[in-house]
Amino acid sequence: MDFNYSDKTAAMRARVRGFLDDHIVPRIPLHQVEVHGGQFPVSFMADLKALAQSEGLWNLFLPALRDDEPGTRLSNLEYAPLAEIMGRVPWASEVFNCNAPDTGNMEVLHMFATEAQRERWLLPLLAGEIRSAFAMTEPDVASSDATNICTTITRDGDSYRINGRKWFITNANHPDCAFFIVMGKTDPDADSHRQQSMVIVPMDTPGVEVLRNITTLNHYSPEGHAEVLFRDVCVPADHLIGGEGDGFAIAQARLGPGRIHHCMRAIGMAEVCLELLLARAQERKAFGKFLHQHGSVAEWIARSRIEIEQARLLVLKAASMIDEVGARAARKEISMIKVVAPSVLTNVADRAMQVFGAMGVSPDTPLADYFTAGRVLRYADGPDEVHLQTIARLELKDSVESRADIAAYLTPPEALAAARTA
Repeated sequence: MDFNYSDKTAAMRARVRGFLDDHIVPRIPLHQVEVHGGQFPVSFMADLKALAQSEGLWNLFLPALRDDEPGTRLSNLEYAPLAEIMGRVPWASEVFNCNAPDTGNMEVLHMFATEAQRERWLLPLLAGEIRSAFAMTEPDVASSDATNICTTITRDGDSYRINGRKWFITNANHPDCAFFIVMGKTDPDADSHRQQSMVIVPMDTPGVEVLRNITTLNHYSPEGHAEVLFRDVCVPADHLIGGEGDGFAIAQARLGPGRIHHCMRAIGMAEVCLELLLARAQERKAFGKFLHQHGSVAEWIARSRIEIEQARLLVLKAASMIDEVGARAARKEISMIKVVAPSVLTNVADRAMQVFGAMGVSPDTPLADYFTAGRVLRYADGPDEVHLQTIARLELKDSVESRADIAAYLTPPEALAAARTA
């Protein structure tokens, strides 16, 4: 097994890292000032996006582009280290048009949209002209089980009528957000995985009401984790994605690659946390010694490096499997990294915060934001518990085939007795 990056990947890593260091990192202070000052989108974002697109650093996440779709064709394995670099600055992915939830929505429209839907919604997304939101999670049900959703999508002549309440809908407060992809039930009496459908709902449709932007651990995201009400929202029937009853299957296709994209970015954030920890531990003294000379801090450094490397290897394995056998066949590896990466990020961020002392929970470092991102990621795209159940179920299924072989490792009492008398 070759653990080295290909020449193509190494070259792309250098280009993305160079762009990040030259154009994005120097603007972090201004981004913070403008966001907290209420200016959004920030003043420089459009210029940065145009520059990234002109340099061919655009839509790097989508491996199966058509000729009319702008972007660079990369496999999931090739994209993984690039997403890690983008993750070093939480808002950097937007510069390269590789930001969630737009990436997942572009994948859905790329795979399932009609030509008319592609023209109206996908191509502007791929060009970075608009933003979008994905509305699945609901406040009144356990949305970790998508069959629970109760938003209704009812056929009404040549239209669909949508009624329901969604929340933690990323991007819904972004001024450039043009549409939702809404998941709801078209047939409550069908099989549990054929009740759901997805429909495109333009933001300006009457009956769409963004109620509030919910903070997470008191962290404010200007693009929003919104609560949204859909009250008698009516859209043309041709806004349905795929067919009635296809919603659950489309959601699973959407969430597979999207989950590991989050994990790739989480590793980038964890790397920044460790770098900050190392810098602080070598410049501060306590009780006559540098912090890294204290055993507990040295152990934190070592454990952080071990955990990051383990997570990175598992991300690369999952990405490679998606490329080779598809997201469905790689679902165990996707679930494993979805559990591992957020915990690694929160662990490393927490250690770095401790080394920084009170400064670590202040706005003077990004550590509190990175910790929050990791903690929230334990819910996003499925909570840990659901992924752990998936892993266990697949392990149990695989164990049936090897049960006879493992029996050879068991030593019955009569065999022990015979061995003693031999």
